[in-house]
Amino acid sequence: MRKAQLIKDLFLSLFYSGYSPKAPGTAGSALAAIIGAPIVYFSQETLFLLGVFIALVAIKQINLYEQRTQTHDDKSIVIDELVGMWLAMSIVGFGALEIGLAFILFRIFDVYKPSFIGRIDREVKGGLGVVGDDALAGALAGITGLLIVQGYHYALRFV
Repeated sequence: MRKAQLIKDLFLSLFYSGYSPKAPGTAGSALAAIIGAPIVYFSQETLFLLGVFIALVAIKQINLYEQRTQTHDDKSIVIDELVGMWLAMSIVGFGALEIGLAFILFRIFDVYKPSFIGRIDREVKGGLGVVGDDALAGALAGITGLLIVQGYHYALRFV
């Protein structure tokens, strides 16, 4: 395998976590949380912008991969999980509770694909479809997690 192809595979599979024999999406999401935690600690805005930048690069690279292999949404591609996780984490913020909620809620939205998430997954082709459903799942997970955290902190005031 050529060096450039090796680097692309490293990127698309998120350091080969996408080759996990069981639950590659969960493995990619967990690795994304680990990589993103120190970034969100210093700046939620930076993590958000990095997530958007990686999403744009991923869309292009996934399009090239799908043209080359004639496959759509290969299970080994988990860079989209990083995008979703980083968007969720950038919205909900830093902390064990926050990152845990971002992870759990993102996996729920990503696996069950409610509403528009499923529609994007089914109807949008190419890299935009692969990344788009995870980006929306991440945004919804982040908003839901933020509401839960805010409700928790609000409830603690009355205890």
